[in-house]
Amino acid sequence: MLIAFSVAPSGGDQPDGSVHDAVAAAVRIVRESGLPNRTGSMFTELEGEWDEVMDVVRRATEAVGAFGPRVSLVLKADIRPGHTGELTGKVERLEAALEGQAAHPSTDSSSTAAP
Repeated sequence: MLIAFSVAPSGGDQPDGSVHDAVAAAVRIVRESGLPNRTGSMFTELEGEWDEVMDVVRRATEAVGAFGPRVSLVLKADIRPGHTGELTGKVERLEAALEGQAAHPSTDSSSTAAP
């Protein structure tokens, strides 16, 4: 199972509205979990079994709760039993597909997707 989540406090004490300290507390929980993970500018991705990833998300959310009276959690899950290594595998398959398309560009402009 892959989880992409974003968690942030609301109503905290930062005059500039910054949430980096709260996010750092959440990311620390994720990294200390030992599960495969990756953090980007908007989401943190985590891979594992249902119970273990949901436990990490819960603990990360609780850590952010210390920074404000309210917490916002956005979560997206890819539930695919029997598959592991998808945190990197999905990206590797995408890159291979892009390389294949570059090697054999379509001459039919009607099949090109709009941006």
